Amino acid sequence: MSSPHARADTAERYPAGDRAMSGGMEEDDGAERLRQRKLEEALEAKSLRRIISAFLNYPEAAEEDVKRYERSFRKLPPAHKALLSHYPQKFRRLRQCISANSYFIFSMLQAFEPPIDLSQEIDCCEHSDHENMQNGDLFSSERKICSNQTALNSGGLWSSTCEAASGDGDNAKCKAEEQTNNKELASRGHHDSTARNPCGCSESPEQRRDSDGNNLADSNKDVYSSSCDWLDPSLQLHVPLVDVDKVRCIIRNIVRDWAAEGQKERDQCFKPILEELDALFPNRSSESPPSCLVPGAGLGRLALEISSLGFISQGNEFSYYMMICSSFILNHAQTADEWTIYPWIHSNCNSLSDSDQLRSVSIPDVHPASAGITEGFSMCGGDFVEVYSDPCQVGIWDSIVTCFFIDTAHNIVEYIEIISKILKEGGVSS
Repeated sequence: MSSPHARADTAERYPAGDRAMSGGMEEDDGAERLRQRKLEEALEAKSLRRIISAFLNYPEAAEEDVKRYERSFRKLPPAHKALLSHYPQKFRRLRQCISANSYFIFSMLQAFEPPIDLSQEIDCCEHSDHENMQNGDLFSSERKICSNQTALNSGGLWSSTCEAASGDGDNAKCKAEEQTNNKELASRGHHDSTARNPCGCSESPEQRRDSDGNNLADSNKDVYSSSCDWLDPSLQLHVPLVDVDKVRCIIRNIVRDWAAEGQKERDQCFKPILEELDALFPNRSSESPPSCLVPGAGLGRLALEISSLGFISQGNEFSYYMMICSSFILNHAQTADEWTIYPWIHSNCNSLSDSDQLRSVSIPDVHPASAGITEGFSMCGGDFVEVYSDPCQVGIWDSIVTCFFIDTAHNIVEYIEIISKILKEGGVSS
């Protein structure tokens, strides 16, 4: 029991005024942290709105291209128009292709559930750091908003998880950002109440899959019927064409990862990696499969192939453009060749004929949920350095595959250091 003298000494060292001042400073610090967090969340919401707006602006931007072609054609003299009499028909076909691509994009957005409230507004006058944060890194908030982890179960459905299984059966908690709600990237309307696990992520019941059975022949009347009204003007932003170009790039990249037409390129890029993993881990067991991390996973095909090879595979991706698309294909594909896209219509180069430019591609070439994946396959979104610098990641990975990744480093030495730390003793990186 403390003596009266001890209490008096304490009071002398910390006078009442100082104690009150200390409490006030703590309250001020708490208020500042709360204000900063709200600002960051608003910036995250604006960044995600910008990405979604880029997807939504795709058909309008593509239509402007066709109108520009038509204006140029109308300016030609009659004799030259006669030589190019097939052009009006080509313009009509271009619009049909744009409509098909837009159908796929809007179906993808229909299935997307934002992990944060997109209606948050930024008071630019409230915080002087707002302009600095935007000027310093236009997509700094995108890096934070992607720092929630999602997993594809053996049933082909995504669920939030914070555990990346290692080869010996131990689990390591994955980093979760305070700034996000860590909701899963899943089908609309299935975010039931969830329990928080110790590392801050939410574990959700298994998600149901969309069984509308829409195909390209269907009208687009239901495309916009989502739990989030993407066409609400308050949720849309005017975005530069460079943002829409990223959407066009995604459509082209889908061919490499998820179309039969991309098989040759996948064989050249992925097959040597898969053969090396198979040779390095010849005695894989289903009871304790080796683990493999795939940073820079893009649209997820390589991570899926590694999982099908018998590894607990985890893809890591930074770009929300990529994550929205990979989530849709991995989780919502009902059959192989379910969707039809026209990936080459936006380029007038390297095509011998209009038929080459206007040819269709069916995706996905395989049904992800039927690809024989190993239980524990997951996708973890976020910046590689931020996510895998966490102490819980040290020494848990049997292998790390860096296809299309190492050259993204601002500091390649930092990448190599992190890879070295998170590999198990005797682990391999390729």
